[in-house]
Amino acid sequence: MTMETLLFLAHRLPYPPNKGDKVRSHHLLRHLAQRYRIVLGSFIDDPADWQHVERLETFCAEVHIEPIVRWSKTMRSAGAVLAGEALALPYFHSASLDAWVKDIVHRERIERAFVYSSPMAQYVLDLSRLHSIVDFVDLDSAKWADYAQRRPWPISALCRLEAGRLLAFEKLVASRVDVSLFVTREEARLLCAEAPECASRIVAIENGVDSEYFSPVHGFESPFTPDEHPIVFTGAMDYWPNVDAVAWFARDVLPRIRQQDARARFHIVGMNPDRAVRALEHDPAVSVTGRVDDVRPYLRHARAVIAPLRVARGIQNKVLEAMAMARPVVVTAAAARVLSARPGIELEVADDAPAFAAKVLAVMDPAIAEGMGRRARERILADYAWSSRFARLDELLVYSDAPRFAPVPANPLARPATAVVSAP
Repeated sequence: MTMETLLFLAHRLPYPPNKGDKVRSHHLLRHLAQRYRIVLGSFIDDPADWQHVERLETFCAEVHIEPIVRWSKTMRSAGAVLAGEALALPYFHSASLDAWVKDIVHRERIERAFVYSSPMAQYVLDLSRLHSIVDFVDLDSAKWADYAQRRPWPISALCRLEAGRLLAFEKLVASRVDVSLFVTREEARLLCAEAPECASRIVAIENGVDSEYFSPVHGFESPFTPDEHPIVFTGAMDYWPNVDAVAWFARDVLPRIRQQDARARFHIVGMNPDRAVRALEHDPAVSVTGRVDDVRPYLRHARAVIAPLRVARGIQNKVLEAMAMARPVVVTAAAARVLSARPGIELEVADDAPAFAAKVLAVMDPAIAEGMGRRARERILADYAWSSRFARLDELLVYSDAPRFAPVPANPLARPATAVVSAP
């Protein structure tokens, strides 16, 4: 039986699954490749990812991959400020990718597209024959609005301008495509409120986690010294919310912890550490690893895993992975509010420095850590299997065969964990 061809566009190479957005895009792509003949268009912003293109070619019929030259893209984005355009659109625009998309849609007679990240929707908006699903993941305009609240002037003014322009584009995308996906119902409701006319076609599909890969049954040698009590944060360390999170923890929380436990040491595990992150190593109680081959040993042997994010959108994969590894996790309310995990039972939640320090100290007790970690993994197994997410996606792909812009049926698609959302 001949498989239907599906155009899959992603703003970043969907392999390896070593950062938040790539975890989701990777699992979605692998699932879709079981049902469709995939043609993939994507960008690479990390030179280390070029070695992985060959792997993607093993389950994609055709790939078109382009590098993002940051200085050139940044110059184009700067021009967008004067042109009244959102910064993200020229950053992810390529004339050659646009030509490839138009050519392959015509050549292969493609009728279906899955677009990962809203800026990539610019390649399909004018292709009327395509049934397109766009996975926004998060509402990026809301993220820029959050940045505006946290950054100093004049950066705050630029963030506020980008939030407004990006929201206008996001509303345009939602009005043109068959289905708009988000990683949480909370994110989806934000766009429903801004574009109520599109609410019936705005859907939440939450992230999952590979609980076999992230499992405490795997034996890993500890990367830590025997005399320390490691506290671990994982994430891409050139991403501003992560930079802000670890700087706040190192500055305001860690000293309080070390007053009670001098053996506590903070390990920042993740690629591309910003200069502000590297500067934290002036404190001997802080370690910055940079890129590691596998984060699981760091999670497995951590006394506590933290996500002190003061700006957080969507589901944090770093939290799901630590819980799957049966580790006690302490997070801010911003990171906890979209999770089904129960505070005080399957994870701990705190926002101010004294409370966060107290929670970390409490879960570092081995007896408390064992019980909370076990319950955390049970929650992951119950609520965060990728298979349930894939079932919902398959239903949406069947729906997209219907006449364009027909309302998404209330049943059987509506389900508590991944419900179709309506404007509040």
